[in-house]
Amino acid sequence: MHIAQPPLVVPAAPLLIDPHTTLPPLVTLPILETPAAARAEDAAEYAKLFAVPLREAIARLAVQDASVPVTDRIAEQYRDRLAGIAIEHRPAYRIVVNLTGTALVAPEQVSTGGITVPIVFRPGAAVTRERVIWAMTNHQAAIRAALRTPPGMGLDPHSGALVVTIGSTDAAEGAASLEQRLAAIAGVPVKVRALNQKDVNLSPEGGARVEGLNPADNRRYVCTTGFNITDGTRSAVTTAAHCVDNLDYRGARGTIEPLSFVGQWGWGYRDVQINASLGPLPPTFYADAARSRLRPVTGSRGRASTRAGDFVCHRGERTGYSCALVQLTDFAPAGDLCGGPCLPTWVTVSGPTCKGGDSGSPVFSGTTALGILKGASYRGDGSCAFYFYMSLDYLPEGWSLLQAMPGVVPTG
Repeated sequence: MHIAQPPLVVPAAPLLIDPHTTLPPLVTLPILETPAAARAEDAAEYAKLFAVPLREAIARLAVQDASVPVTDRIAEQYRDRLAGIAIEHRPAYRIVVNLTGTALVAPEQVSTGGITVPIVFRPGAAVTRERVIWAMTNHQAAIRAALRTPPGMGLDPHSGALVVTIGSTDAAEGAASLEQRLAAIAGVPVKVRALNQKDVNLSPEGGARVEGLNPADNRRYVCTTGFNITDGTRSAVTTAAHCVDNLDYRGARGTIEPLSFVGQWGWGYRDVQINASLGPLPPTFYADAARSRLRPVTGSRGRASTRAGDFVCHRGERTGYSCALVQLTDFAPAGDLCGGPCLPTWVTVSGPTCKGGDSGSPVFSGTTALGILKGASYRGDGSCAFYFYMSLDYLPEGWSLLQAMPGVVPTG
């Protein structure tokens, strides 16, 4: 029997600028989108993916945002029983809360935009989310040592089990035997998945284009910036830690501005680099491939408030603009992509769009900032299985996201 190879996870390398590289054309007058226009643009992608009318798609994304404080409250209220929270899109749109124990909880609902979405509580999970995350963090070394190839690991929010992705050599033992052996190490239920994929870091390219010379090979690379940030005195841009240190920002009007290297953080739970601007930067980012439309940043959403099934988007210099569903919110990529093993702090988003050059790019929902893209998992045929990003929770100390002032951002 042929057993599939494990996912390949590798760092994304910067995109080498050469005559064969096709980059988005520069435009002269970017349009500042309203939050309503940004949501409608994302909703058009949702409508195509789930074959629903645009009006329904807009309403669902409005509920997605409106339900965040509700699910945050539920997560805290049932913390001792919480196994995971997930948004389901078919056959009907609803939010499912998976709990340990057998005690039933009355359903709730959230309404906005003309629709009402049920929140269903499903008991019966074996262990809590906190216990699985603790097991991944504290038994990761033992689980890696028990296998021939370092696996990827994550919490399945639907079942509350620890998912371990393995390769062909380890899969030869048999799933049932391996699950039993790894569960004995982790102390939580384990689901084994043999996948023909490979996790890797994506090459740098984000919301806008930056270029830099790599002194190691004296060649020039392009990366993507994520979001604009500040330390209270300086303005700066974020990108991936594995980008070239000293960068030049190429504006939509063709202007070039040097960005001085501040620092990079690429260990365990971070993959972020900061480059300071000569002057103040606006709280905006590009969302479209052509860089013709800017979106204001009106807020951010942390990892704890992100649910499996959330519909999110990203924009990279290589792949442009695309949207997909969050899969896992507690993921540790395979291999040693974080200066060693990664912690289970990464968020995965389903493909099909991710390529080298997208590393450092912004992940967002409408005008809400979510994170900075780190890497991706590719199938054997080279197609994108999923990408994973660093939550903005993990910006370096002293730095914060630049956000539009209430009342200043246009509405519509």
